[in-house]
Amino acid sequence: MTEWLDGFQRRHRWASFPLGVVYKFFEDQGPYLAALITYYGFLSMFPLLLLSSSVLGFVLQDNPDLQQRILDSALSQFPIIGEELSDPEALRGSVAAVLVGAVVAIYGTLGVAQALQHAMNVAWSIPRHHRPNPFRARLRSLLLVATAGVAVVTTTILSVLAGSTEDGQMFAGPLAILAVVAAFAINAAVFVAVFRISAATTLSIRAVLPGAVIGALIWQLVQIFGTVYARTVVANASATYGVFALVLGLMAWIFLATSGVVLGVEVNVVRAKHLYPRALLTLFTDNVDLTGADRRAYTDAVIAQRHKAFQSIEVDFEDEGQQATARKLAAQAHRPPAGGEQRGVAPPASPTTSASVAECDDDTATRNEDTTR
Repeated sequence: MTEWLDGFQRRHRWASFPLGVVYKFFEDQGPYLAALITYYGFLSMFPLLLLSSSVLGFVLQDNPDLQQRILDSALSQFPIIGEELSDPEALRGSVAAVLVGAVVAIYGTLGVAQALQHAMNVAWSIPRHHRPNPFRARLRSLLLVATAGVAVVTTTILSVLAGSTEDGQMFAGPLAILAVVAAFAINAAVFVAVFRISAATTLSIRAVLPGAVIGALIWQLVQIFGTVYARTVVANASATYGVFALVLGLMAWIFLATSGVVLGVEVNVVRAKHLYPRALLTLFTDNVDLTGADRRAYTDAVIAQRHKAFQSIEVDFEDEGQQATARKLAAQAHRPPAGGEQRGVAPPASPTTSASVAECDDDTATRNEDTTR
């Protein structure tokens, strides 16, 4: 049964490509990469909201209605805490609190950008000596933060103009629907820019576009999930339980969003490097016949650990990675003749078995497909 399923998914791209994405996601420890981004995102969110509210209160002190609309629109992108923090007065603090919040916000946002760069470099198997040094990495992080900030400001303006957050109703009219579509397109464009900036290699728009669209779609779905969670769980929770529901729900919401981002990155990598089809059981055992995509993926993972340019790394696979076939042949070679040996008669010499293991599809493909075309 397993052999049939393996052969089936290898023959059909619609089955082998998603499997390749999932395997690459777990081989790169995608959940841990998403958890690292989640930590810094959770750490920076409240200080950023505090700073944003303080700035709005200073700039729009003569227009409280517009201030409230902008704040509601911005918070609508973070549905778990949006309704809880919709009061501008609840977000303001003393000068000392604002200063501390600014420091924590800078640390957290730069941490998010650093973690995103790390995830991109791991997914694309960028050798360590090609990755930016700590100073250049943080300069790139500032550019990433600025890019994300532009996205938040733009989508907030669209929400204000469309009035989609009025009375907490989604899709309040044709203009609101148009604003959602425009916000989706803007988010996809921002993901394209973020994916290209955060990777320590040159990537074309074509190489990152599929993952960017998937990331934007997952972001929209996660927002809907957060809105439903806030209205059904947080709103009906008791005072004590509500705190835990808010915090845990917020962390789960960020984790789902960041997991979607990492998954979108893996889609780009598997597509660009043609890391499919994979052996069905390659994650679970060594007793498999590796495909060409398996060998390229494992070779990339080893070369990614090269710390210095003057290091030389060679990757070899015993029996060309065809371990299952090699073990079967070895077992057949050592199997005793049926019926046992006849007394006084020497057993016939076993003919030498020669196995020619065919290379898997795409074995002649270059290990790193040119992603700039």
